[in-house]
Amino acid sequence: MNRPQVIDVLVVGAGPSGSAVAIDLVRRGLDVRIVDRSPHAFDGSRAKGIQPRSLEILEDLGALDDVLAGGSIYPKLGLHAGPLAVPWKMFPRGEPTPDVPYPNTWLIPQFRTDRALHARLSELGLKVEFGRELTELTQDEDMVAARVASADGTEEIVARYVVGADGGSSAVRKQLGVGFVGTTHDSDRMLIVDASVTGLARDRWHMWPGLGGRLIGACPLPHSDMFQWMIRLAPDEKPPSEKDDILRRIYDHTRDRRIQLHDIHWTSVFRPNIRLAESYGRGRVLLAGDAAHVHTPAGAQGLNTGMQDGYNLGWKLGQVLAGADPALLDTYEAERQPIAAGVLGLSTAKWGGIAKLDPSSMKRGKDEQQLALTYYGGPLAPADGVRTETLRMGDRAPDAELRGADGAGIRLFDLFRGPHFTALAYGPRAARDLERIAWPTAGARLKRLAVGPTAADGPGFSDPAKTLRRAYGLTGDALLLIRPDGYIGHIATSNFLATTQSAARAMTP
Repeated sequence: MNRPQVIDVLVVGAGPSGSAVAIDLVRRGLDVRIVDRSPHAFDGSRAKGIQPRSLEILEDLGALDDVLAGGSIYPKLGLHAGPLAVPWKMFPRGEPTPDVPYPNTWLIPQFRTDRALHARLSELGLKVEFGRELTELTQDEDMVAARVASADGTEEIVARYVVGADGGSSAVRKQLGVGFVGTTHDSDRMLIVDASVTGLARDRWHMWPGLGGRLIGACPLPHSDMFQWMIRLAPDEKPPSEKDDILRRIYDHTRDRRIQLHDIHWTSVFRPNIRLAESYGRGRVLLAGDAAHVHTPAGAQGLNTGMQDGYNLGWKLGQVLAGADPALLDTYEAERQPIAAGVLGLSTAKWGGIAKLDPSSMKRGKDEQQLALTYYGGPLAPADGVRTETLRMGDRAPDAELRGADGAGIRLFDLFRGPHFTALAYGPRAARDLERIAWPTAGARLKRLAVGPTAADGPGFSDPAKTLRRAYGLTGDALLLIRPDGYIGHIATSNFLATTQSAARAMTP
C-alpha cells in the first residue's frame, strides 16, 4: 500500500478556532486540510458575541467585512418585572479611537461567523471537508497519521502536525489521553432555541428573571426575524421540544401572550461545562478552542478565546515548519493556558451571579473585551524586559493613525495586516538600526516601518497627531518588534540592533 502524501497540517474541526488557524496557515503557503465530522456547517446561533480583540483578528485574517455585515451592536437589556420592562445598559457603548478601532462587542449568530471564516478559506483555495470523522491518531517523531471515516470509507491522512479544534468532546484530545479537568453541572441546564418570533420588540435583549435563577432570555438576531431564546430549566424538567410546548413554557414564565413563535430553526440543551485540558497537546498534536477549554456562556468568552488560540498557534506552526526551534510550540500552551484559566474564572463568576439575580453579573466591560489580555511574563515576554510608559512586552500592539510620505493617512493595523513580523522604529537613531536587522529568508518575513514625529523627519511614516506616541507611550527613540499575532515581541530604547536580533532568534528559523 502506498503511503499517502504528507501534508503540513491537518486541522480537525471547522468551527471558529479550527477555521482561524487554518486561514493563518494557508496564507503562509502551507499545505493544509481541514475536516469536520458534521455533515454541513453549523446552523445555530450558539456563541453570538464577538469581542473587540477578536474583531481585530478577523480583520487581519480577512473575514471582518462579512462578520460586520452579518451582525450589529448589542441592544440594551430589557429586564421584565411584571408589566414593566426596565432598560439596562449591559454593554458599554464606545466610539472608535485611533488605538481601538472596534470598541464594541458585536452581536452575530455563530452560523454567520462560521460561514464568514469558511468563505475566507475558500478565497484562499481551501474547502472544509465535512462529513469526515477522526477515528484514530498515531504519531512518531516526524509525522502524525490520522484515520478519517466518511460515507466513502476510511482514509489515512499523514501530516507533520495536527491541530485538534473539534469541540468539548474532542476525539483528538481523547486519542491523546489528555485529561479534561473540571466539572459538568448536569442539573443546571439551558434550552437554547432559535425561532422566528412576532409580538416582541427587537430593540431589546429581553430578560425575565425568576426565583432560583430560572430565567428566560430572548436576544434578537440581526438581519432576521429570529430571536435566540435561553430557557433555564428546573433540575428535573424535561426540555420541551415541540413548538407549542416551547411556547407554553415561555408563556408560563413571561405571562406575555403577545409573543408568537413561528419557525423553529435550531435547538440545543446546554449544560455548563467548566473544564481545562491538562496540556494543550502532545508531540506533534495540539489542541485549540473548546477541545482545550470549555466555559459557561456568560460573557461571550468561549468562541473568542478559541479563535485567539488559533491566532496564537498559526504563526508558531508556520515558523517551526520553516525551520524554527520546535520549542517555539511550547510557548503556545505557556501563553494560552493561563488565559483560558482566567476566562474560566470570569465566565463562571458571571454565570453564578445570574443565578443569584446579581445585576453586576449582567454587566460587560473591559475584562470581557479581551483587549487587555497579555503574554507579559511568559516565555516570549520576560518580566525583566524594557517597557514604555504604556506597554510591556507581551501586550497587544495598539492601532494608530499615521501619515505616509505622500501625506495620505494610513492605519497602523493596515501595515500590520498579514502573516509577517513588523519592526517599528520611532525616531532617527532607531530607524538607522532598523535597516541593519538581519532577518532569515525562511519563515515569516519582516516588514520594516520607520516613523518620525513629523513628515520632516525623513522618509517613511509620520505621527503628526501623536496617536502612535500616546498609545505606545514613547518618550524617545524606540524599536519595537511586533509578532504576527499583533502582540509586542520586543521593546528596545537603546542597543536597538543587538537586543532586537536576540529576541527574534527565539521566534525565527
